Amino acid sequence: MIEIKMLKEKDFKGYTFIEGFPGTGLVGPMAISYIIDKLGLSYAGYIDSNDFPPLVSVHGGTPMKPVRIYYSDKYKICTVFAEFAIPINIIYELSQQLYKFIKDNKFSRIVSIGGIPQQNTTLQKAFAIASTPSLQKLAKGSGLNLISDGVSIGVSALLLSNAVLDNMDDVDILIPVASDIVDPKYAEIAILALNKMISLSIDISDLEKEAKEVETKIRDLMKKGKDTHDNYKKVVNDTSPSMYA
Repeated sequence: MIEIKMLKEKDFKGYTFIEGFPGTGLVGPMAISYIIDKLGLSYAGYIDSNDFPPLVSVHGGTPMKPVRIYYSDKYKICTVFAEFAIPINIIYELSQQLYKFIKDNKFSRIVSIGGIPQQNTTLQKAFAIASTPSLQKLAKGSGLNLISDGVSIGVSALLLSNAVLDNMDDVDILIPVASDIVDPKYAEIAILALNKMISLSIDISDLEKEAKEVETKIRDLMKKGKDTHDNYKKVVNDTSPSMYA
């Protein structure tokens, strides 16, 4: 079971919901992490599930849930940051719960950030899939290259399919990446596209300067999640194979 728990009452009507769960090239987590730090977003809640790895993150000496929700009243945005790859068996349920949260809280639009594997990543283009004609026009006007044919997967794809049915604004910002390389430059391209799409002014100069630090941070977070899951599974399996699947 997946639960979205808010630590405080918030009115998100008219806000933009931004997600970037770990995926190809880790574009989403790098971009989301930087946005949270650069814009000074506030911690608002978390997502929990008994199917998540048994992991607690410690930040500034404070234990925190590894999938957290942040927001800014100034910028009217809300975002979710995950410190591990979401298990594939719960992606559908997570997407449904997230979409319900977005609808119930009357967000005005959804923005997903991710990567698409390509051999030629030197062009530094940003692509987009948008749910409505007006958003397609906005995306194109913001310099994004609309994808006319293709396949989208993961949480962002399921959010997009629901948004299409409800005629809700939802755009996937997709950055071509080398699947075996994690490069903060991908996050820079995504954030520049986001700036144009929703009129933010996120300065990327610090991201470029701190590129190695950001990359190391994301890699460490991902490794912690995987190692914790694998090690816990081994310990429990060694004790009682029927306890954990």
